[in-house]
Amino acid sequence: MSDVEEAITRAHHDEWARVVAALTRRFGDLDIAEEAAAEAFATAVERWRADGVPPNPGAWLTTTANRKAIDRIRRENKRDDKHREAQMTYDDPPEPVGAIDDDRLRLIFTCCHPALAMEARVALTLRMVGGLTVPEIARAFLVQGTTMEQRITRAKAKIKAARIPYRMPSADDLPARVSGVLAVLFLVFNEGYLASGPDTDPVRHDLTTEAIRLTRLIRALLPQDGEVAGLLALMLLTEARRTARISANGELVALDEQDRGAWDAELIAEGHRLVRERLAAAAAGVAPGRYQILAAINAVHTSARDIRDTDWSQVLALYDQLVRLDPSPIIALNRAIAVAELDGPEVALAIVDRLAEALAGYHAYHATRADLLRRLGQSQQSRAAYDRAIELAGNTGETAYLTRRRDQLH
Repeated sequence: MSDVEEAITRAHHDEWARVVAALTRRFGDLDIAEEAAAEAFATAVERWRADGVPPNPGAWLTTTANRKAIDRIRRENKRDDKHREAQMTYDDPPEPVGAIDDDRLRLIFTCCHPALAMEARVALTLRMVGGLTVPEIARAFLVQGTTMEQRITRAKAKIKAARIPYRMPSADDLPARVSGVLAVLFLVFNEGYLASGPDTDPVRHDLTTEAIRLTRLIRALLPQDGEVAGLLALMLLTEARRTARISANGELVALDEQDRGAWDAELIAEGHRLVRERLAAAAAGVAPGRYQILAAINAVHTSARDIRDTDWSQVLALYDQLVRLDPSPIIALNRAIAVAELDGPEVALAIVDRLAEALAGYHAYHATRADLLRRLGQSQQSRAAYDRAIELAGNTGETAYLTRRRDQLH
């Protein structure tokens, strides 16, 4: 890659969200902001090759994108209306002192507005904040490019029609709105961590990396928010195990079989630092949220040099805390796995069987039952549970793992 191409890639990585956000603030129109930003980057490819990389790439891109936006507005038929609309947006009264003043954060809150369907929030965030192209987002979520284009177009139209404001939520609304943003980023990360499609790689590094990058951005903008720190720690501690999670033949490797020497020590150290920081806050009386507890559970797992060194009583105590906060059947299922390690598979199976109705269509429920039944020597029932798990699992690596485990039964 040439120096210029490298500079453009870096600028796209660092400046896309800033440029789009600045244009959205000025012109009050996501369409104009997105198109003008894309045109500015396309112009940079030509101009920087000829003239060299400017001393301040971000400022150059913002200025160029502003010019492109104004040119487009002038070309529009409803020029006067557009000018008035843009002027009104530009002349908005200042936000109250104390609000976090960052255009990118406003953009994220706009893209993750609760008035939009979750799939639209994810697509819009990846496009407007992440700078991923429509074909890239479509590939990530296994839909046609035209379908994804329509999804993003409809989301932008809804923002305009519903007059969703491009501004920070009020102090009262902020916690609920932040949790909505984190839900979007967690969804992106999970799709990368365990890709749901049968025709894709079992682990999508591009998506986990993008989710971490956007969560780092939120962390920089909201450094005091415990759940943002918790989600970042959870992602880092999960991503640290990525290279050990898939075998050479594409099979998912369970935690107890992973080569812990292949884990990324740097990511683990950063994740542990964030968890310790949140534990200190909890000791000072700040109750941890869901992501912070999940991160702490992952910190216990990644602290053990060997699966036999895992402090299962600590894991169970954290799950007990999490169940009080989020009494969902999936959390109860994960808690049962820790119970099996401490009290044996029979006690755990009784807990798991109580979740049958709620989790009948969830592959991990059947996979957990299959493993517990295997450990109890009930091969026939275990095989039937593995069959159901394989039938429901979409991830290629997971299907391969479950098939091997089933075929090992006597």
